[in-house]
Amino acid sequence: MQSIRKLLVANRSEIAIRVFRSAHELGMRTVAIYAHEDRFSLHRFKADEAYLVGRQGEPLRSYLDIESIVALAKAHDVDAIHPGYGFLSENADFARACGKAGIIFVGPRVELLENLGDKTAARDLAQRAGVPILAGSPKAVESLDDALAIADGLGYPVMLKAAHGGGGRGMRVVRTKEELPGALESAQRESKTAFGSTSVFIEKFIERARHIEVQLLGDTH
Repeated sequence: MQSIRKLLVANRSEIAIRVFRSAHELGMRTVAIYAHEDRFSLHRFKADEAYLVGRQGEPLRSYLDIESIVALAKAHDVDAIHPGYGFLSENADFARACGKAGIIFVGPRVELLENLGDKTAARDLAQRAGVPILAGSPKAVESLDDALAIADGLGYPVMLKAAHGGGGRGMRVVRTKEELPGALESAQRESKTAFGSTSVFIEKFIERARHIEVQLLGDTH
């Protein structure tokens, strides 16, 4: 496996700082990226090098700019990019762009991200494997009318979920038909801002459920 001498973290704040600390302990040189609005943020000063990305007035979109981030990494001889969590961490296009540029993507293979980074694809994969899943839409909703029909079929309350999201972003509990239009617009807007995608799907919402989370890890090891 190619050794990593210089690592760029395509993220901000605490997660970037944690990765920088681990990278420094492993003897790697580190590179931060920052939006104009983050020019005084601590993560910028914890890396060996730091570079501005994106446009002023678009702080979150800056961390979703695949082309600019990969170009910056190539220009500064970066060996690998760590996406952190959120933003581009589950984006197959980002992992693919890193590979085409000859840069290691510190995370799952493109094929895994295509299957699991999109939660509608992950639901389909789980269902085909015989794993029980909550009743929900087989794909992202295409319109408000589509969402209303799906929710009526499932019965309220339902949960709207960002297909490319995580960490609770782009999620809304909807208890009545009247709440759905506003909740859908809000979930799509938050998903677009946080993950660069408006794709949202619907699942049946379970009240007072006990939550058991399973983490699937897949990288070059």
